[in-house]
Amino acid sequence: MTAYRSDVPEDWFIDPVQLGVPGVRRPTEDDENALAWQSDALCAQTDPEAFFPEKGGSTRDAKRICTSCDVRGECLEYALKNDERFGIWGGLSERERRKLKRRAS
Repeated sequence: MTAYRSDVPEDWFIDPVQLGVPGVRRPTEDDENALAWQSDALCAQTDPEAFFPEKGGSTRDAKRICTSCDVRGECLEYALKNDERFGIWGGLSERERRKLKRRAS
């Protein structure tokens, strides 16, 4: 029979949701943090320079990452609402977001 190890704390398990592990956050309606979606964003796990290329630089890598991101919609909505002028947000460049806003007007 195995003896109980008393040196292991009773609360040894940490819920990954509390740690902010990407992909496991459960959104709630009364979510106090409007940017909570960012903890699930794939871009948070990659090189940020890909999402803010120099003028004339390629956006291909960033857009490829965005295509499989679970919070792409929230990201794009945030960028449009806050008039983000730089970088790739929700899979769109600043120019593409401007065009989208014009069509919606």
